[in-house]
Amino acid sequence: MLSVSRGEVGLDLSSLTAPEKVYAARMTKLRLHQPVFREQVLQAYSSSCAVCRLRHVELLDAAHIIGDSEEGGDPVVPNGIALCKIHHAAFDRNFLGITPKHEVRINQKLLDEVDGPMLRHGLQEMHGTTITVPRNRASKPDPDRLELRYASFLRAS
Repeated sequence: MLSVSRGEVGLDLSSLTAPEKVYAARMTKLRLHQPVFREQVLQAYSSSCAVCRLRHVELLDAAHIIGDSEEGGDPVVPNGIALCKIHHAAFDRNFLGITPKHEVRINQKLLDEVDGPMLRHGLQEMHGTTITVPRNRASKPDPDRLELRYASFLRAS
């Protein structure tokens, strides 16, 4: 039985038997440029998270400084930063910001929060550090894009 709440289509799972599986077709937009963008950004950053230096490619993403759907959100290396999944999610949600001078800033609410070791070591301890940037000047993060994105981080903080 399908239900709709807050504009989303949901499924009432209470009526399903344990082995039942339900599938539905979903139409999605696919960013065809994303695999090439990811490869180029990870190569520029030597397959390492710019924030924490994690080198497991399976755990790395190519994060857009300016969002893909926004003006200036071109799929080019200067609009990308290699980030591990935790730092990418934090960056996208404005828990983590990067200044035009490549300094990492963590949202004050997260700095004040007491939680487990991932928050402490993975995010709070990154506050005030400097990201690693590509050696190739043309591959470095665009300072104008970083400035726009950092202003967004500050507004969200």
